[in-house]
Amino acid sequence: QVQLVESGGGLVQAGDSLRLSCTASGRTPSTANMGWFRQAPGNEREFVGSINKNGDSVIPLDSVKGRFTISRDNAKNTVSLQMNSLRPEDTAVYYCAVRISLIRRGGQNSYEADYWGQGTQVTVSS
Repeated sequence: QVQLVESGGGLVQAGDSLRLSCTASGRTPSTANMGWFRQAPGNEREFVGSINKNGDSVIPLDSVKGRFTISRDNAKNTVSLQMNSLRPEDTAVYYCAVRISLIRRGGQNSYEADYWGQGTQVTVSS
């Protein structure tokens, strides 16, 4: 079993920065990718991005490109999400995830993960 614990959420103002961290423990698959999702009230869960063990990251969510970056420390089993120039629309619960896969179903793509953190709230005020 893998346990993921996020930290770093909170209440900030628009334009501020925030850094989320997630530490994995237990039987962490060392070769698995790690990443982040988010879900705002009333909205579907969004895949923010991921990073593999070599440090190659991908952020497919257009609304955060150029503002968010993902990093990873393999020695510490941590993944971080640096969020800059935050906007009110970034308000959501952010979830850390491990072993993220692209699922193609019914002509649509979605992302799923084998392991999830409990989530941390990020609130951006205008």
